[in-house]
Amino acid sequence: MAAITAQMVKELRDKTDAGMGECKKALVETDGNMEAAIDYLRKAGIAKAENRAEKATKEGKVFVAVDGGNAVMLEILCETDFVANNEKFIEYLEKAGKNILANTTGNGDVTEKALELESEELAALFTKFGEKMILRRALRYETAGGIAYYLHGGGKVGVMVEAEGEYDAELLKNVCLHIAAFSPRFICSCEVPAEMIEHEKEIGRAQLLEQGKPEAMIDKILPGKINKWYTEICLNDQPWIHDDKSSLKKLFPKLQIKRFARWAVGQEI
Repeated sequence: MAAITAQMVKELRDKTDAGMGECKKALVETDGNMEAAIDYLRKAGIAKAENRAEKATKEGKVFVAVDGGNAVMLEILCETDFVANNEKFIEYLEKAGKNILANTTGNGDVTEKALELESEELAALFTKFGEKMILRRALRYETAGGIAYYLHGGGKVGVMVEAEGEYDAELLKNVCLHIAAFSPRFICSCEVPAEMIEHEKEIGRAQLLEQGKPEAMIDKILPGKINKWYTEICLNDQPWIHDDKSSLKKLFPKLQIKRFARWAVGQEI
């Protein structure tokens, strides 16, 4: 009998959107034959169509569930905006968020566990709507500090933030709005990898040479160019959403943003 691997189970699930357990059973029953396993699931009424992996899943929503110092952000994709805005799909997002939050622990990527928890429900949704559903990613925060989130465009963009220090709910809401609007890549310049800084310096040097700047002046000009670059990519240094003449770190020096995540539906990971 052929060995049934996790990759085979995943491939069958991608093609049929049936549950993980059902896919494994189908592969066992068909001795690992993928096409026969698809037929097995279709005959059982579990798989509604073949090769759903070929369908584009570019719509969907980001959702955040919070309970005290614990929060989960998840992204679920579907094929059409019609389904993404369906009341039943939105109800499912809320239910999934609560379920994943209650049944995971710790910090970081919990996508694998989330898929485990939600595979059967996603398969049921597929049967209901006739569209492929993908739980693309799930992230968990657990903290003694503060957590805030913001969903823009009905969940087209989601932001989740952990903070310490001095703040109130309104300030954290504005931080989330700022992140949604300006897409910072880092919290502060100290987080920017050295190789990234060196790459930016190379670009800056080439630009200055192209402008005809003398070699002797370039090393004096470069630090200013790098500092300007930080105001484009670092949350603490970007012009603040409500005062573009200042920045978050200048206006609220006692606020510490510990981490943040900004997800847009369908964006490259």
